[in-house]
Amino acid sequence: MPYLNKYILDKVIEGSFTKENVDELCWTLTAKKNYQTDKTSSTVLPERDAFRLWCLFNFLSEDKYPLVMVPDEVEYLLKKICMSMSIEFNCVELEDFFSQDSVQQTGITVWVFLEMMNSGKLTRGIDKSITSMAIEEVYREIVGDVLKEGYLWKKGQLRRNWKERWFTLRPSSLSYYTGEDRKDCQGNIVLDGNCCVEVVGDEIVFGPSEWIKNALFPVLPDRDGKRCMFCLKTLSKTYEMSASDTKQRQEWTTAIQTAIRLHVEGKTSLHKDLKLKRREQREQRDKRCHAKEEELQRLRALQEERERGLVELDLLKEAQKQAQALLEQDEQRRRQQHEQMQRALEVQLKEAEEARVSMQAEMVLKEEEAERQRKRIQELEEMQKRLEEALQLEIKARRDEEVFRYAQAGLLAEEEEKMKALMCLQEEQEEYILKTQREKQELRQEMEVKSRSLDEAQRQLEEVRANRHKVDQDVVAAQKKLRQASTNVKHWNVQMNRLMRPIGPGEKRPSLGSSFASFQIPTQRDPGLRIRRKSGSEDQNEESKENVDNSAGCDLEKRHSHASNGDMDIP
Repeated sequence: MPYLNKYILDKVIEGSFTKENVDELCWTLTAKKNYQTDKTSSTVLPERDAFRLWCLFNFLSEDKYPLVMVPDEVEYLLKKICMSMSIEFNCVELEDFFSQDSVQQTGITVWVFLEMMNSGKLTRGIDKSITSMAIEEVYREIVGDVLKEGYLWKKGQLRRNWKERWFTLRPSSLSYYTGEDRKDCQGNIVLDGNCCVEVVGDEIVFGPSEWIKNALFPVLPDRDGKRCMFCLKTLSKTYEMSASDTKQRQEWTTAIQTAIRLHVEGKTSLHKDLKLKRREQREQRDKRCHAKEEELQRLRALQEERERGLVELDLLKEAQKQAQALLEQDEQRRRQQHEQMQRALEVQLKEAEEARVSMQAEMVLKEEEAERQRKRIQELEEMQKRLEEALQLEIKARRDEEVFRYAQAGLLAEEEEKMKALMCLQEEQEEYILKTQREKQELRQEMEVKSRSLDEAQRQLEEVRANRHKVDQDVVAAQKKLRQASTNVKHWNVQMNRLMRPIGPGEKRPSLGSSFASFQIPTQRDPGLRIRRKSGSEDQNEESKENVDNSAGCDLEKRHSHASNGDMDIP
């Protein structure tokens, strides 16, 4: 349920779904596995009451998984149910149940809570219908956010008559119905920070904290014989209502003022706010208890430290007494030792005097022995110098020998490197010879391929020359045909020109020299002549076009012949 509330249900738009249906689905999924009851027992709660207690448990449980309810919240819920049933709450059996270690440390789970309710210890001697009504009332108050329900008289807005309606107050609205079953809703009054309550009688006006700042409003007189009347004012309307008695009016006005205050403070549920406050009080109480326990532990530690200090002080006093006795014993022992040492020193002085005399005689002998030893030392020093000089010469000889040996090793290493280089050069020479042989073989193969290609090219060249000779013969024959055709064309052009010359009736044939001078151009009025002239000009145009085409064809053939000759002149 905390996961559903935080990540799913809190993000859904209000009014788009019914949360009770979601609760019923979750109850169906969990109760089938975990809620096992004895159907034959008379104290088992009905399924609907168990579901409502399950919803109340989820609402009042701690916001961590697995869900548990602390003993204070269980006691609060049971007190609400007993108050709805108008009976006194018995705390003895509940305290016996809460005295268990597991309940004190972790809290109570929902299935243990339902098992405790089904045991009948809290509802002994009470009718099931009364228990069901009390559970439903507490469920609607806590889970349904119903601050108060009951019958009130309401005055109509249009007909101005009084009717008894069932009112349901929530933090954001005040709804009224025709009956207690809440099936026919007659209206809904939206509560916000602009609403206020006016009470008729010896009371003051209830409104939001922004409106009321230690100021009293005028009291409304009784109207229409309604003695316990009050008004709910909004920005648009004023609703007149009347309770059955003064106590009920006080409860309704206080509840409406609480709803307005919750809306002004931005809170959506009264019992969520009360739950958070109870949790804060428990945390503060736990902190105070923890602080008291820490203080008691600190005081106990100080007391223990003080007792240890007193014990240590007694031990120090005892140790001081023992140390004093030991000091006296040590002082006495030192005195005895001093007297013994003084006597021993006197004896030693006598012995030392005797020893001094004998030592003087020995010193004379020792000096003579020392003189002999000194001479012997001088001789040994001279011998040591000579040995050192011989050793230096030997060291120098060894160093020279090592230098010669290092030089010889260097020559050997150099000779070895030269041998390696010679071997490398020999290997490179062999590789180069092999490479040269391979290249010669490749060149020989390439020359053979090129010679074959050259023979093939010569053969193709001979074929091309033969083809060119054949083409030249074809071109000569074609040129001959073209010259013959051009000759024929010229002959026919001359014949056509002769035929197109007009000859008049009775005209003598002129000579060749004066033919153009004696020729007379006919007039344009002769239609026959106009037709002949037109046809003659057309024939001339056609002949000139044929001559141009023939000449162009001859030029083209000549160009082709020259081009073929140029292409065939291959060296």
